[in-house]
Amino acid sequence: MITLTLLHPLQEVPVQSWTFKNESTIRVGRASDNEVVLYSAVVSRYHLEFKKTEQSWEAINLGANGTYVNGKSITIVSLVDGMTLRLANSGPKILVKIDSEFLRQNAEDSFARKAFKEQILKRSRDTLIN
Repeated sequence: MITLTLLHPLQEVPVQSWTFKNESTIRVGRASDNEVVLYSAVVSRYHLEFKKTEQSWEAINLGANGTYVNGKSITIVSLVDGMTLRLANSGPKILVKIDSEFLRQNAEDSFARKAFKEQILKRSRDTLIN
């Protein structure tokens, strides 16, 4: 599950949220056929696309005015829970929340998860020895 929250431009407080449970692609823009429709002159008709990958989510810029993370223009970026994206240099900000259960389930098959298990086993052995 992923939740996208439109933030107030000045106060960083939520204005509107959208939650998606089963979608693998979510489009954001001015056009009415997007899953998230934002009415702003700097937002393109099809500005941003969120895609579910095997491990997490990624954001892909489609907009002429760009998409920014921490003030840097992105073409594609792997999303992290709590990340904020800005549509255009001065446009709307979207906070991304990724359900931790989704991340846990997908991490089980990853190398990082295997390394974590090995570390836990080592700690367990060290505890038994001490």
